[in-house]
Amino acid sequence: MPALTSTSTAWALLFAAGLLEIVWSTSMKASDGFSRHLFTAVTLVAAWLSFWLLGLAMKSLPLGTAYAVWTGIGAVGAAILGIVLFKEPATAARLVCIAAIVGGILGLKFLHAGGAT
Repeated sequence: MPALTSTSTAWALLFAAGLLEIVWSTSMKASDGFSRHLFTAVTLVAAWLSFWLLGLAMKSLPLGTAYAVWTGIGAVGAAILGIVLFKEPATAARLVCIAAIVGGILGLKFLHAGGAT
């Protein structure tokens, strides 16, 4: 693969990779320990695509920034879908912690835009 020409492309790939992390983690839960084959297949395909896009984004973004943002997007999305789809608790403390992760993701993005990372 040729090197990415812009960091905006890398950020778009990283965002897509984070969304796919939400897909694979949610489908893993829905697979019921990999006993439901359609959800197992979705898990494997989405995980592979997520890692691939993360790797492409890392051609232009620093490791620490890319990995933290990727896991952060996945963690926030999985937590929200856990609340919505799997009836996990939505306590105030849990929501504050999710908001803190979002703040960290945005901080890393804006610090990178300003040339700090």
